[in-house]
Order: sequence, then C-alpha cells, then structure tokens
Amino acid sequence: MTEHNRRSFLTGVGAIAGAVSAATVGKVAMAALPEPVIQTLPDTAGPLAPKTGRPYNPVVTLNGWTLPWRMNNGVKEYHLVAEPVVREMAPGFKAHLWGYNGQSPGPTIEVVEGDRVRIFVTNRLPEHTSIHWHGQRLPNGMDGVSGLTQKAIPAGKTFVYEFVARRPGTFMYHPHADEMTQMAMGMMGFWVTHPKARTPLIEEVDRDFVFLLSAYDVEPGSYTPRIMTMLDFNLWTFNSRIFPGIDSMNVRRGDKVRIRFGNLTMTNHPIHIHGHEFTVTGTDGGPTPRSTRWKEVTTDVAVGQMRQVEFLADEEGDWAFHCHKSHHTMNAMGHGVPTMIGVDHRDVARKIGRLVPDYMVMGERGMADMGEMEMPLPDNTAPMMTGQGPFGGLEMGGMFTTVKVRHDQKPGDYGDPGWFRHPPGTVAYEFTGQLPEPARARSPARPAAGAAPSKDVEVRVRKPSGSSGHGAH
Repeated sequence: MTEHNRRSFLTGVGAIAGAVSAATVGKVAMAALPEPVIQTLPDTAGPLAPKTGRPYNPVVTLNGWTLPWRMNNGVKEYHLVAEPVVREMAPGFKAHLWGYNGQSPGPTIEVVEGDRVRIFVTNRLPEHTSIHWHGQRLPNGMDGVSGLTQKAIPAGKTFVYEFVARRPGTFMYHPHADEMTQMAMGMMGFWVTHPKARTPLIEEVDRDFVFLLSAYDVEPGSYTPRIMTMLDFNLWTFNSRIFPGIDSMNVRRGDKVRIRFGNLTMTNHPIHIHGHEFTVTGTDGGPTPRSTRWKEVTTDVAVGQMRQVEFLADEEGDWAFHCHKSHHTMNAMGHGVPTMIGVDHRDVARKIGRLVPDYMVMGERGMADMGEMEMPLPDNTAPMMTGQGPFGGLEMGGMFTTVKVRHDQKPGDYGDPGWFRHPPGTVAYEFTGQLPEPARARSPARPAAGAAPSKDVEVRVRKPSGSSGHGAH
C-alpha cells in the first residue's frame, strides 16, 4: 500500500495498529507480505474508494470497515490476521472473541469481477485454522476446508490463497477448521465482488451497506461466549453489535439503497423494514432474474444464506430495520427467567436483587416492567430491553437498527443526522374526547327446559415432564 493510500485509509478509519510481529512470521517472509492493517474501533468507516485497481462504487460495512490492499504485478494482495480480539458489542459491554485484524467480524474484502486476488492469512490463534471463501467459484485446493482441500494453518504460520474472482455477488468468509468453536467465537467476514462492467441485473446504487448476522451465548457478567451452545443463544447481532450499539444506516431522500447481509447463525432470520418496500435483487447464487423479483417488506434468510435487497428511500423518517423474531431484538436474557405476569412481585424482586444480582423475573405487566425496576446488572452486561428514542424507551436490543432518510443528507455523507423532526400533525397523539360505550356481544340464549346446564370450560396447558403416562399399553 502506498504512503498516500495509507494516509487516506487512516483518515477514513481512525486508529490503526502496525504489523504482525516478526516473532510470528520470519523476516524473510515479512518482506514479501503486504502490511497487515489492524482496526479495533467499532465505528462504521466511510467507503474505501479504490486508489489502485479498477474503479467501482464501494460498500459501507455497518460498524466495520474495508480491508486495504496493494497491487503487485496486477494481483490484488490482502493480509488477514486470525487472532483473539476484544469486540465492544455495545457501549460498556465487551466480549472476548476471535476474529481478523482486530475485529469480529473481520474487515470486508472488496474486489472486481475478474480480479486475481492473493490473500495472506497469518494465524495468531492458539490452535490451527483455515478460511473457506463461502459461495466462491475457485480451484478446489483454495476452498479452505482443512483436511479435505488443504492442510490446516498451524498456529504461528502464514498460508496463501490465490484465485480469480469469477463472478460478481455477495459472499462471506469463515473458518472450516474446528468450525463449531471458531465461528461461535466470532470468526467471519464479508466479501463483495463488484461487476467489471454494466449489467442489466446489477443496477448502480447510491448507498451500499453490508453486515453479517451472528449469534453468541455470553452469560451476564462474563466476557467469553459459550462455544457448545446450539440453540439457546442470548445475543443476536448485526456485525457482532447489539442495539443500541448498532449504527443507523443514514441516507438521502431519493437515494437508491442496497443492503447486503449474510446469515452465519444457527437459525433463520426474517429481516423486516418499515416505511418502504424492498426487492430481493441478489442471493448466494448472484443477481436474481428480473422475472423472479417482487416487492415485499420482509425476507427470510436461512442459515448460511446471503440476501441483497434494494429500495428507493423516498419516505423521510427514522425507519426501523430488524429481525422479526421478537426474541432476536432483545439482549442477554436468561432462558430460565420465570414469567410473573399478573403477580405483584416488584418489591420482593428489588430486595432479592440486592442479595442476588443475577435474579430476574418477567414484569408483572410484561417485560417492560423490568426497565422500570432499576435492578442492578452484573458487570459487563447490556440491559435486556434498551435504547432511548426521541419519545422515550425503545425497549429493543439485538438485531435492530434504523434507516434514517433525510432530504438534506448530502450525497456521500454517512454521518448520523440525529432524530427526525416530524412535520406538525404527523405524529400519533392521545385522544382526549369522550369514549363511546363498547358494543358487546349478546349473552347466549338460556337452554331449553330440561336440558343439562352448560358449563364454562377453562383450558389449562401443562408442560409434560419426563415420560410419565407414556408407557406401552
């Protein structure tokens, strides 16, 4: 990377640390390696416009950044460093994860269709690893499945992957070695291959955002995810960030907006937008044929899939964008929290909470009660339902953010414009008039003389336990 390009990148991203130590990679090998760039800030970096190689409209990684490269005899060279990282998931809440170049997820890699790319991967983890280039067409020996297509990368060693980016689209990268551990610890990243020429299936857009869906099981008060969890995750994230720690996507009214996301959790996610309709214009296989496209407000993303949606941002406001599974828009809840709706327990809960900080129950009227109880949280824990908006508590978390559409947002400006100023008469308000009497259904007719009286039936649902009553007959 030239000094000019390096200065430009430093200006756009922020604090960058230096190279991998010579103790990890020998001096001779270091001489041939591109400089690894390390970024530890959780901020959304501006687009990294290409200074070398073919031009394209760059993407913006939500709460992340794009990895710089150098050109070496016509080859784009990148350097990824697999290493333990500390990821701030929200202000005041940090997790000890594994990732790439100081972050989880790792930096986004951007290339152009037809580019020959060379990626140096240095392993600074305490165990072996590899990288699978999810969705790419490439030589079998570059596919990154340890034991099947390559030897695993030992701790302290550097391997090289080299292939041609053969088709444009939205891709991911992640380990294919001790995958259960390494992906549960946050090892993943995004890859975008831009088209080399205009194509009728890939339209130009004004804003192009990317992020990964990931899930973690971090017990309240702890720092490291439980790696053997298969179902009961308690943190659902956009780029390893939970709301309100997730940045908003800020656009200008009239912008054509593209949002790309990939799912590396263990369940599906119905991703939903408010105030607009989008069209799914790309999947794992590339751009979708026009005959298959229709407008909708929610698209389901299965495990290991990618989606690319586009819409015209023509409605001003602060529009919610989130997973529509309600428990995926909450933070670090305990799966054993009892439901106490209808029971006034707040005074007792306060007293117990002083003795047992982890004690928590669902509120008397619902979970919003828990925000009012002001119970102390364990250290390094984000509130379950949190976030403040211009009208009060948002009571959200996890996979939730906003798309902020403004008429005065300057082209190319990704800064947060603040909360939307609603025109007079366009906000829901309290009705203070006289309420009419409700119309109620008529009482059922009395049974005929001599007929057995009807009895109200109350349905009680009891969760079965053990195998009692299920013996063979």
